[in-house]
Amino acid sequence: MATVNRRRFIRQSAAALAAGTLVSPGLHAATPDTTVTPRGLPIAVSTYSFWRFKKNMKLPIETCIDEAARFGFDGVDILHVQMEDESNAHLQTLKRRALINGLDLCCMSTHQSFISPDKSKRQKNIDDTIHYIELAYAMGIPIIRINTGRWGTSASFDALMANGGIEPVLPGHTEEEGYKWVIDSIEACLSKAEQCGVILGLENHWGLSRTPEGLLRIVKAIDSPWLRVLLDTGNFLEDPYDKLAQCASEAVFMQAKTYFGGGIWYRLDLDYGRIAEIMRRHNYRGYVSLEFEGHEDYHTALPKSLALLREAFG
Repeated sequence: MATVNRRRFIRQSAAALAAGTLVSPGLHAATPDTTVTPRGLPIAVSTYSFWRFKKNMKLPIETCIDEAARFGFDGVDILHVQMEDESNAHLQTLKRRALINGLDLCCMSTHQSFISPDKSKRQKNIDDTIHYIELAYAMGIPIIRINTGRWGTSASFDALMANGGIEPVLPGHTEEEGYKWVIDSIEACLSKAEQCGVILGLENHWGLSRTPEGLLRIVKAIDSPWLRVLLDTGNFLEDPYDKLAQCASEAVFMQAKTYFGGGIWYRLDLDYGRIAEIMRRHNYRGYVSLEFEGHEDYHTALPKSLALLREAFG
């Protein structure tokens, strides 16, 4: 067998490493297989889709998990206010049930309001959010949906919806104060989020995150990997595509609205092919979680919604 010159071998090895491969002397480098089949995005369903805050429609989370598996979803996004039991035994039962059904518990949607001049109220919402992080951690959920909260100057939620999600600033205060309250409150939750490995997903919801500018102002001011954007396709009421595109690069989770049977508060004619293309341009690879918000029976609306989202994001 021919002796390999040591210095020549070292030179060849260094060159091969620089090229990303190491080839034995006398052997030809294999051509890398560059054929990659991109996977479709996983589609989840929010337990809210089964309930929608409609009277006498609230289902147990266990039933929602079973139904999600039967319809063919990939994961379940738990609405916290729908939970009846927060004991650790129950949390582990939900985690076990999801596993047996072949589903991820991929998100927990929570409610809080950090927009208040009352420091004790803000602290209560900070404490609640830390509690939600701990609940998510116990269930193996990697992200919770959080909100900025609202000024509370609308007569009712229906009135807020009738006004396109816009409400007056609390008398005697300013939006600048509101941003400071929200940023300080979220920062107070980050240590627990990092400790538990649970991302805070700030949603484009009502309040200071109603616009891309407000949402991104908060996320960029805090500048933490444990605070990212959770995009809701149905919460930008005007020119949604441009606004979704502004936020897409910061998004780690998406909630997708459908309105079969007519919207409960409003209806948007969303082009999910167009939305999917926006997210692809920004290399989004995360979950798409259905939030059905129509009047149709969920037994028929959810399979139709799933088919719509699979076609767009598959």
